[in-house]
Amino acid sequence: MLALGGWLWVKAGDAKANLEQAREYAQQTKDTLLEGNSEEASRLADNARDSAQAARDATHSLPWNIAAALPWLGSPFKAGQQISDVVLGLADDVLQPTADVGVTISPDQLYKDGRVDVQLLRQQEPQLAEISANAVKLDAQAQEIADPGYLTVLRDARSQLQSQTSGIAGVIENTALAARLAPTMMGADGPRSYFMAFQTNAEARGTGGLLGGFGILRFDNGVPTVEDLGKNTELAGASAAVDLPSEFNDTYGASNPTTDFRNSNSSSHFPYAAQIWKSMWAGKTGMNVDGVLAIDPIALSYILQAVGPVTMADGEKITADNVVELTESTAYARFPDDQNARKNYLQGIAIEVVKKVTGKIDSPNKLLDALGKAVGEGRIAVWSSFPDDQALLEQTRLGHAVPDDAAPYAGVVVNNLAGNKMDYYLEREIEYIADDCSGDTRISTVTVRLKNTASLDANLTEYVGGMVGLPRGAPFEVPNGTMITSVRLLATKNATLLSALANGERVPVIKKQERGHPSFEVQVLIPPGKSGELTFRMSEPTSAGSPRVPVQPLVDDVKPVVSVPECSE
Repeated sequence: MLALGGWLWVKAGDAKANLEQAREYAQQTKDTLLEGNSEEASRLADNARDSAQAARDATHSLPWNIAAALPWLGSPFKAGQQISDVVLGLADDVLQPTADVGVTISPDQLYKDGRVDVQLLRQQEPQLAEISANAVKLDAQAQEIADPGYLTVLRDARSQLQSQTSGIAGVIENTALAARLAPTMMGADGPRSYFMAFQTNAEARGTGGLLGGFGILRFDNGVPTVEDLGKNTELAGASAAVDLPSEFNDTYGASNPTTDFRNSNSSSHFPYAAQIWKSMWAGKTGMNVDGVLAIDPIALSYILQAVGPVTMADGEKITADNVVELTESTAYARFPDDQNARKNYLQGIAIEVVKKVTGKIDSPNKLLDALGKAVGEGRIAVWSSFPDDQALLEQTRLGHAVPDDAAPYAGVVVNNLAGNKMDYYLEREIEYIADDCSGDTRISTVTVRLKNTASLDANLTEYVGGMVGLPRGAPFEVPNGTMITSVRLLATKNATLLSALANGERVPVIKKQERGHPSFEVQVLIPPGKSGELTFRMSEPTSAGSPRVPVQPLVDDVKPVVSVPECSE
């Protein structure tokens, strides 16, 4: 027994050292691939495989097999075998084959001289799809590794592996999806055109912010060009001939979303706004675009961080550090009474940024990182008029689609009702909690905290802090700088509202439906320097699936607090 124990101790040391080394090589392989050094990535992947094989040999040795077979005492050793199996599979079926097609996921190789190599991306799509399927399968296996029980070192190893496989699977899955989607959308089979909307999230709308300007983005075999950059007023009087669900008209029809571009994107379901904008543009110009893209100033700041500043005709520099404040706040103070001059100024900024991005890029890798950050925060949205493309987009964060399924959901949507630009000063907190899965239904609570960070002495212009959007004769008076806001909660399918409180007191609720989700709307006033809290208490089904709390892309950066147990089928 002593000899067996000593042998097991040696094998445990071998397994631990080799697992740690394999994980380190795996991370280096991923990083090196993204840097475009496929030769070094291949070497590191081979090293990861060697270390993983050594770890597996140790955890499947005779003493380890004996220990793993023992009731209860053997649970950590069984988990160790599962860990080593996943690590070896990761090296064999994901890292090594990815290194073989590494050029495909290197931004520096894919994007050269202002052109995306869409043909290369398409050529490698079958391999990437197979690798992605393997990565997803291994990630699922990693998440199912049994609790190692009393051995903390193996519990830590399991946690680290689960995090790593999830991250690698995410990168490969996104790359495979891009390889399937990007070639057609970027003109590999013929030119494609897109209505590109610039959203001003100083005035909140469901998809982010008011449509402030636009351009037409074209792709021809991977080469992007932008033209027809214009002001939102060019869509004044435009009408959209779209066939949207009756529930859309029931919820938003009073604000004339298909005839007033200012209210065209009140719903958080981006495909609705995209179809309206496409139709409006076609009605105005006769041009039928192939899709719609939306972006906001915060995303522009990330892009400028990657590509460098731009210089205006008068010498003013627009940088990553000042573009948000300039476009969301300073421009309104600089041109308080001349809307046309302000719109021209903002249009000029957009033109210079577009020139920069569609020109020579020194570091495509930095640009991809910037775009990835913007997509991760929901600051870039894309819709395609081609059903196959759109179905793929809706699997990604680019799609911004309200999901049509029963999994737990809490979408908090803010719309500015005052027609001012006060949402530049809005700060939000969102919390979603629910009971356990023991019954058919459970109690859930969504709490929304809103704060108006503007001060009473901020000296805001009427355009920024006034009530220009309210009808004349409104039955109340509020100080300049007050937020008048619609807060709408899209809840889990078949949820029922038990109560809605504003600062602890019951308030009236407007109840609707959107894409099968119950919609609960409360309208609030928040004076400068004040804050408030809304609480929605519900009874919702104990539906299977991970809880989702999408964050509407406004100026602030919200990290929702989610405490919702995930239920099984």
